[in-house]
Amino acid sequence: MNDTERKILADIALAEPWALIEAYAQMPRWRPEDVNGGVDHLTAILKRLGVPVEVHEPEIYLSIPLGASVVVGNQSFRAKPPSMSLSVPGGVEAELVYLRTNPHTMRSYTRNPEEIFVDGKAALAKAKGRIVIMDGFANPGTCSLLEEQGAVGVIPVNPGVDIHWGTCTTIWGSPDLDDLPRKPKIAVAAVNNPDGKAIVALAEAGKRGRVVTEMQEGWFRQKVPVVTIPGAREPGKFVFVHGHLDSWDVGVGDNATGDATMLEMARVLWKHRKSLGRSVRIAWWPGHSTGRYAGSTWFADHFARDLDEDCVAQIDCDSPGCRWATSYHQTTAMSEVESHVTDVIREVTGTEAKTKRPNQAGDYSFNNIGISSYFMLSSTMPDALRAEKGYYQVSGCGGNIAWHTENDTIEIADKDVLLTDIKIYLLSTLRNANAEILPYDWRATAKEFGSTIERYQGVAGAAFDLGPSKAALGALSAALDKLYAGIAAGKIEPAAANEAQLRLARVLVPINFTREPRFRHDPAYTVPALPTLASAAEIPHLPEGLRGFGRTQAMRGQNRFVAAMREAGRIVAAALG
Repeated sequence: MNDTERKILADIALAEPWALIEAYAQMPRWRPEDVNGGVDHLTAILKRLGVPVEVHEPEIYLSIPLGASVVVGNQSFRAKPPSMSLSVPGGVEAELVYLRTNPHTMRSYTRNPEEIFVDGKAALAKAKGRIVIMDGFANPGTCSLLEEQGAVGVIPVNPGVDIHWGTCTTIWGSPDLDDLPRKPKIAVAAVNNPDGKAIVALAEAGKRGRVVTEMQEGWFRQKVPVVTIPGAREPGKFVFVHGHLDSWDVGVGDNATGDATMLEMARVLWKHRKSLGRSVRIAWWPGHSTGRYAGSTWFADHFARDLDEDCVAQIDCDSPGCRWATSYHQTTAMSEVESHVTDVIREVTGTEAKTKRPNQAGDYSFNNIGISSYFMLSSTMPDALRAEKGYYQVSGCGGNIAWHTENDTIEIADKDVLLTDIKIYLLSTLRNANAEILPYDWRATAKEFGSTIERYQGVAGAAFDLGPSKAALGALSAALDKLYAGIAAGKIEPAAANEAQLRLARVLVPINFTREPRFRHDPAYTVPALPTLASAAEIPHLPEGLRGFGRTQAMRGQNRFVAAMREAGRIVAAALG
C-alpha cells in the first residue's frame, strides 16, 4: 500500500455511514414512494457533505407484493408472493402435487430439471394443470420451467421458519416487447418450512389447494442518484461503483450497509479527488428487488455508449458489513481481476480470499456491454460458523438467514466488519482509478476458457469437435503472452495497453457471460461459462433424433467463439504495433 492509499484509507470513519444505517433501519424501502424517500434522505446527506449529486428520474417497471395466502381445505397458510408473480386476488384452485427438489439447487437459477428435481424430467410430467409444491425459493428458472409445463401455480417451501421475499421472473430489468412473452403467467406464493410440510401432507391426502396473490404492478417514476468524482489525470475514463438502495422492508444487511459503504466512499474520494487519476462514479439503484434490477438496467440502457467507451470496471456493492461475515472465500470476481481483488483483501485483512464466477444475478446489468467486474457479495460468514448455527445458504446479508425477511434489522450490521469492507471497496476502487496500467490479467481469462473448453470436449467426446475453438484460443493466448511481456518491458505505452485491455473486455466478457447480442440483457437464470460452446456438451445427452439439431447449434456457437478470439487477437496485435 503506497502513501497516497494509506492517507486516503486513514480518512475512513463510521459516523456518516452508521448514521445512514440507523436511519434506514427505521425506513422501509420497497414501495416506490418509500424508495424515493430513501433517495431524498441520502442526497440531503451528500449535499450537506458538499458532494455534488445528480438525480435521474426514469420510469421503470415494478411489481410490488401486497399479500398472499395458500388455502388447503379449511386451513389458510401465511405466504409471500415474489415480485412479478401473477396477481390473482380471487385465487387459483387446483390439485396439489409435491415435486422434491435437490437441496444443492435450492438457490440455483438453473432451468435443468435433472439438476432441480430428485425425479428429474419425470417430475415435470406431473405439473400440468396442478399447483406445484417445491422445496426452496421462488427461483425464476424453476418457476418459468413449471409454467411452461402447464402448472397453474407454484408454492415454494422455504427452508426455515421465515418466509423470504424474492422474484420469480426471468426478465432482466424493465421488459421490452421481446421480453413480454416471458412475463410470468402463474401465481407463486412462498411459505415457510413448517407450513410447507403441513401443505405437503394435505396434498398427499388428496386435498386441493388455492393460491391467492395480490400485486401492484406497472411503471413507476423512481429516483437514481449518481455521484461523479472527476479524476485529475484521465477524467474521461471511470470506475463505476454501484448498489441497490431499495430493499425488502428495512433491509439493513441487504442493502443499507452497501448504501452506507458507498456514501463513505463518495465522501472520502470527493475529499481526495485531486489524488484520483481516473474518475469514479457511484450510483444507488431502485428496482433491484421489485423490478429484477430495473434501476441498474435502465442506467445500462440509457448510458450504454458512455459505458462502452469509457468504463474501466464495474464494482457491485451488495451486503457488506454484516455480523459474523469475516471470511472472503466466496468473493465474486471475473478471472482477469482475480489477482487485483485478492491482493486488496490480503492487504486489508491479512487473509487469503477465494473468488467465484459471478452469478447471473445481483446488479450485473453490464455483462452485455462487456465490462470487467468484481464484487456483488464480498464478505460472508465462515462455512464452519454457518454449519454451527444450523443456517442454510442464502444470497446476501453476509450469510445471515435474515436475508429478504422482516428480521434484516439493525443487529445484522456490524461496525467492525463494515469498516473492513469499506476499506476493501475503497482500496480496490482507488487502485483501479490510479493504476498507470489497468490491473487486469487477460491471460487468466484465457486459462479459464481453456479449462472450460477441455471440460466441454470431455463430455462431448466424438459427438462434436471443439478443436477450432481450442486452436483460436491458443493463438490468442500466445498473443496475450507477448502483450504482457511488452508491458513488463516498457515497450508498450500505458495508454495503448489500457485501451487494449478495455477493448478486450468488450469482447471477452460477453463471450463468457452472455447469449444475447451486446446491449441486450440475458434472462435471469444460470448462464454457463462460454455459453455459446456449452451446447456441445449437451449433444450426448440428447435423444438421437435431436442430435443433429444440437450439432447445428454447437457449430453456430463455435463460429461466434472463434470470431471473438480473432477479434481479441486483432486488438492485441494493434497494441503490439
